[in-house]
Amino acid sequence: MTRSAPLLHEDSLDYTPLARSVTLARRRAARLVTERGHPALAGDVTLVVSELMTNALLHGSLRDRLIRVRISLTAAVLRVEVSDPRGKRLPCPRSAEDTDQFGRGLLLVGALAERWGCEPRAVGKAVYAEWSLTSAMTVTGVIRS
Repeated sequence: MTRSAPLLHEDSLDYTPLARSVTLARRRAARLVTERGHPALAGDVTLVVSELMTNALLHGSLRDRLIRVRISLTAAVLRVEVSDPRGKRLPCPRSAEDTDQFGRGLLLVGALAERWGCEPRAVGKAVYAEWSLTSAMTVTGVIRS
């Protein structure tokens, strides 16, 4: 996201590193994205939040430290960011065998978002995903020809 682009909306909430927090973050993301006029992206954003929150919970959480989910919107970009306190444990996509139960989360994030990456924080890291909001997309998410 371009740092100079003015924010239209921003939401940030801290979650306790518990499994139920993934569900809470997912529901909140779906509601916020829909309320902000992008219901066509709500499903993708919800799945990405779920994957990033799960990764933060499994690989980035520390006892007594919160996980933050931030959703921001400019005229051109919708960004989801999940921050955790373990900056040295960077996300790394891996290949999963057909029988593997885990290992596909970041592949899903890469397939659903236009861009994703990781940024260091003063404490920890933030893993983000972004979607461009083109002028061709209407409030209902229908692409005009």
